[in-house]
Amino acid sequence: MLVLSRKSNETIKIGDDIEIRILEVKGDTVRIGIEAPKSIDILRGELVLSISESNTEATTLDATLFEQLTKKK
Repeated sequence: MLVLSRKSNETIKIGDDIEIRILEVKGDTVRIGIEAPKSIDILRGELVLSISESNTEATTLDATLFEQLTKKK
């Protein structure tokens, strides 16, 4: 992991077409702006984790429910 220190209005370049700009630092909150091609998805880490957990939960079938669904009549 690369760790950098930046001040307001300073930037970080990733490759030729991604730029991260520090917009504001207030207490323990940092506002950033990201310029990137529309073809690149940019998601907050906690959102990715939430989606992953929801997907896992949706694909996990409760054993009792499975028995009820597969019970022959």
